[in-house]
Amino acid sequence: MNWLDLPLLHPDRDITGFRPFKALSHFRKLVADKEDTKQVFHIIDALKGRKVQAQAEEFLKSPNARGFMLRESVLPVADMLDDHSRWDDCGPNTVAQHYIRFMKREGLTANGLVEESYAWRPREERPEDQVEWYISRLRDTHDLFHILTGYGRDALGEAALLGFSYEQNHNLGVKFIAYAAARQIKKVTETKAPLYDAIREGRDLGKAAATLAHMDVEAVMREDIDVVRKMLSIGEPVIYRQCLAQLDAEGFAEQNLGLSEVQAA
Repeated sequence: MNWLDLPLLHPDRDITGFRPFKALSHFRKLVADKEDTKQVFHIIDALKGRKVQAQAEEFLKSPNARGFMLRESVLPVADMLDDHSRWDDCGPNTVAQHYIRFMKREGLTANGLVEESYAWRPREERPEDQVEWYISRLRDTHDLFHILTGYGRDALGEAALLGFSYEQNHNLGVKFIAYAAARQIKKVTETKAPLYDAIREGRDLGKAAATLAHMDVEAVMREDIDVVRKMLSIGEPVIYRQCLAQLDAEGFAEQNLGLSEVQAA
């Protein structure tokens, strides 16, 4: 598929939605299994709005976007990220090597998230337009956001990263999950750690940073990670790390920090 041949916006695309009870229902399923990623897609869809649509349309008209669409029509971002051999010539502190180590450690692939997305809504049911390319780019770079921001895949790290992402893409579903997850962690751990401050910090960092979904993914992968963070104005998640230290002191190890069953270290 050549994305440049498609319309900017398909007439059948539903760009608004505010169904809070539906979002809450799917969040409860996410609480039961935080790895059930398709619930995230349901929540985002239930609370989507016009802001992300307007941002997408503005970016899609830019020369950078058109160049990325042309390149990614041949090699999608997820396929490029999953081709680890492509980055063999990159040094140990490059974004690529940090990303590969992270994905191997977590047992993840970029296409795994693509498959979860299509399990939620099959490819053939999606409007064929350039906005779909933009939405796919947001999805396919999610784990790259983890690497660039320093947020882990523990429940608080995912929530704080969603706080960051909310200020980048303005989807109310993302904001809902961030704060609802912090509330759930507080409920199951009774921690004294400032969880909501960690979410607010994520939002502040997301607001200050360049829009990560608009970056040249291939170029960024080959750069030193410290250089990229400075270039994209990505700050340090200080409060998040303080929260992890507090939770660890209370007996909750980072690797066991989930939403429904938090086990003492």
